[in-house]
Amino acid sequence: MRLGFLLGGAAAVALICPALAQAQSSASAPANEGAGVIAYEPAFFADARPDTALDMLARLPGFVIEYGDSDTRGYAGAGGNVLVDGARPAIKSEGLDGYLRRISARSVARIDLIRGGAPGVDMQGRAVVANVVLHRDVTTERVIEFSPYIYPDGYVGPLVRAQYARRAGDHQEEIAFSATSDQRVDLVGDGFRRRYDASGALIQDARLDLDDLFRNISVTGAVLRPFAGGKLRLNGLAAWGESENGRRLTVLSGVGQNERTNEASDEVSGELGVSWTRPLGPRTELELTALQRIEREDGASVLDRTGFTSVFTADETEGESIARTLVRFRRDDRWAFEGGGELAYNLLDSATAYAENGVAVPLPSAAVKVEELRGEVFGQATWRPDPRLTLEGALRVEVSEIRQSGDTDRSKSFTYPKPRLLLTWTPAAGHQLRLRYEREVGQLDFGDFVASSEVNLGQVTAGNPDLVPEKIDTIEAVYERRFWDQAVLQLTASHARISDFIGVIPLVGGFDAVGNIGDGSEDLFQARLTLPLDRLGLSGARLQARGTWTWSQVTDPLTGQEIEFPGNDGFGCGVTFTHDLQGGRWSYGVDHGCDDDGGYNYRTRELRRSDQTPFVTLHGQWKPRADLTVRLEVGNATVRVLGRDRWVYSGPRNTAPLVYHERQETSAYPWFQLQLRKTL
Repeated sequence: MRLGFLLGGAAAVALICPALAQAQSSASAPANEGAGVIAYEPAFFADARPDTALDMLARLPGFVIEYGDSDTRGYAGAGGNVLVDGARPAIKSEGLDGYLRRISARSVARIDLIRGGAPGVDMQGRAVVANVVLHRDVTTERVIEFSPYIYPDGYVGPLVRAQYARRAGDHQEEIAFSATSDQRVDLVGDGFRRRYDASGALIQDARLDLDDLFRNISVTGAVLRPFAGGKLRLNGLAAWGESENGRRLTVLSGVGQNERTNEASDEVSGELGVSWTRPLGPRTELELTALQRIEREDGASVLDRTGFTSVFTADETEGESIARTLVRFRRDDRWAFEGGGELAYNLLDSATAYAENGVAVPLPSAAVKVEELRGEVFGQATWRPDPRLTLEGALRVEVSEIRQSGDTDRSKSFTYPKPRLLLTWTPAAGHQLRLRYEREVGQLDFGDFVASSEVNLGQVTAGNPDLVPEKIDTIEAVYERRFWDQAVLQLTASHARISDFIGVIPLVGGFDAVGNIGDGSEDLFQARLTLPLDRLGLSGARLQARGTWTWSQVTDPLTGQEIEFPGNDGFGCGVTFTHDLQGGRWSYGVDHGCDDDGGYNYRTRELRRSDQTPFVTLHGQWKPRADLTVRLEVGNATVRVLGRDRWVYSGPRNTAPLVYHERQETSAYPWFQLQLRKTL
């Protein structure tokens, strides 16, 4: 079993780094580290002069912000690993980064880093969370930010943000506005597409030109007030956006025709969330949450070449309604319990159409209405028998019914228990071991029930009403070593078994669809290092590095052979260096991502693989005053090349001959961002 090998590898890394193992200074860790909580006061961040809570969290040693997934249905599973005053906002669409950007650094009293759980703390189902604790006194903030993106072709993409906030204990008001008109760097540039026959001979050489433009406007607001013996918080969001991207292919030699593709969409969304918390006694707290979200999106994709035109259109309405109840009981510093339930109704109403040269082509599941009624009950107990040992056990039971109507009429019901067990042991200051077992159940993507298109490839994917969720059993071990006061080494090893793995399957009629292809497994080993360089002679500098290795396997539904998970490249890494000068008045840094080979993706009639050269970002920052920040970023400084290979067959790739191998490369433009942030 690879997990034993990975754990052995983790131990080996620790053994071959004796300097790290012996580097614990006499200053040691904070006195409360044994309790699983490390408190970081504003003085800790002073040399970096952060503007927002988001900037402060980026400086927490050994902490990586996980923003959660706003596309996850339900409330509990969509949150990130950051709390504010012990709770998360009752809103999903804005994203955790936007919420944290609205909190100024001077409003933060401290940040508690909670590792391995703590009695009475909502860990959001995670082993590590950060809790941003705000000042209780009166603060008023008015901030304006202007951050244009500037490109080599002369295009300027303006980004404007403005926000107002007033906080006075349990009385808070916030409102924020943002607007931008810009282009997505991966969808702009130029390059080539070349095709080779089965013998390797060049049969087509073509030039590619990509263009893109998007615009969006959003308004968010929040109000907090004492109400009925507790605290009532209202969150709201309204947003509009549109996008358009095009691709021109010009054949320079060989067979084939020039073609132009264009994709355009626009969407409107809104969300309203309400949360109310109230103590029911000195040890018990009640939390009620309700949320309503709705989104409307219309889109069209067009492919034009000589004598041929295809058009794919899609109109979608999505909605989500959530009600959640949670009761927390903290008996003492050793025992805490929580339990509750969540009820959600989710909706996707989609209509798609496809035509070639004006003639409609029937699609499986072209018009579908998907409705889900989902309920979940959950309970959790946290036990700390010793200041250095914490055991957390949780059980969630999910019951859902998914109904489809339209082109397909059917209903499915699911019941899944989801247990979780986390053991945290801190044998000595600076050392912590976390062991986790968890059974997770993936959520079905409603979009897979409906037909979709890849207009650039002239392909349509059918909808599949027969999907069932993936089930994932994970065993994980994390060893964390803190030394030199702010340095952290984290080693992670995990093994996962996946049932009903979701991939691509063939359907009758020649279409591909997303479907369940069988069972699989995945092993992971990751090393993360946060290293301040003061002791190495570079005061105010910090290095962060990450390396991740994965091994996976699942059975290819066509060939019956074992393959890696689609899109899994087996290795990923990144390096970040920052240097603060003159107490944060000046700073600079660089982010570097490694080569990223996207792994193989398997379809019925073709095999795909993507790759890209490293993405490098440089930045420099100047803070002439406490209320003014000037920052310059250079993104994609190395002019990243995005590559893709396709091996296209005349029929099923396990039996049919290869028609051609296609290699495509585009060079994304570098960009400059000038950020001016002024606190009024």
